[in-house]
Amino acid sequence: MGRRIRRDRGLAARMVVTLFLLGLLYVVFVGVLVVLLRSWVLVVVVAAGLLGAQYWFSDRIALYAMRGRVVEREEFPELHAVVDRLCALADVPKPVVAVSAMDMPNAFATGRDAGHAVVCVTTGLMRRLEPAELEGVLAHELSHVAHKDVAVITVASFLGVLAGLIVRFAFYSGVFGGRKDQNTAVVLAAVLGVSAAVYALSFVLIRALSRYRELAADRAAALLTGRPSVLAAALTKVSGDLARIPTKDLRTVQAFNAFYFAPAVGSRLSRLFSTHPSLEQRLEQLGRISGELGEAAEPGRAG
Repeated sequence: MGRRIRRDRGLAARMVVTLFLLGLLYVVFVGVLVVLLRSWVLVVVVAAGLLGAQYWFSDRIALYAMRGRVVEREEFPELHAVVDRLCALADVPKPVVAVSAMDMPNAFATGRDAGHAVVCVTTGLMRRLEPAELEGVLAHELSHVAHKDVAVITVASFLGVLAGLIVRFAFYSGVFGGRKDQNTAVVLAAVLGVSAAVYALSFVLIRALSRYRELAADRAAALLTGRPSVLAAALTKVSGDLARIPTKDLRTVQAFNAFYFAPAVGSRLSRLFSTHPSLEQRLEQLGRISGELGEAAEPGRAG
């Protein structure tokens, strides 16, 4: 009998609340821009176009940024076999399987729904992990797809992206037109101020949701595989290896932190700004689940 990936009511409630608050913020943001720029057509067309592009092409954008490529069963039979087994166990559609030729040990899931999902692992991850540990990481990523939080985090991050683009656009273009008189300067300052405020609020909301979704994915993966200690071992190994990679080498992929199994670059600020819960929090939760399942407490045990 399949164990499936159960619906996480806490995660579902948080996603609804986050999307509602961001949607409300989005409406206010667009309304203020229309008033300030006096061109609702420009604002609505640009906003709708960017949202549509991010929603429909998020999987391609993420794969391109991570230098990932779709791989067939003949090329990576063991990787496909693990994904097949987990999908059968969880009773979920099989996502597209991709591999990124990066030494950074990590994995991510992306896609607007289960029918258009992609699970990608790096060659660095496959080289470092034991088969059972890799299975735990893949179960974690599949749970993101099953919970639909990949699509939610993609849509939720749109507002921050839009606000950030407007700030850059304001600096480097003549969208405000005409001579840079006092009125134009006031409008420019107002748009920049509103955009910065919207970006900050969406930044905090998304990270709060992101931290919970990672704990939910850890919990679902541990229950699906029945081996939380193995997932804990993978998490410890990946986090330790990431800490040894120079920060400058991770900057190019930092924008996708919220999608990774473990953050490429950890936040030096408070937990409020982190995309992931702390390693201690994740290991503590896995330890509790291990106790509940009566699993042997050997962290590297494959079971």
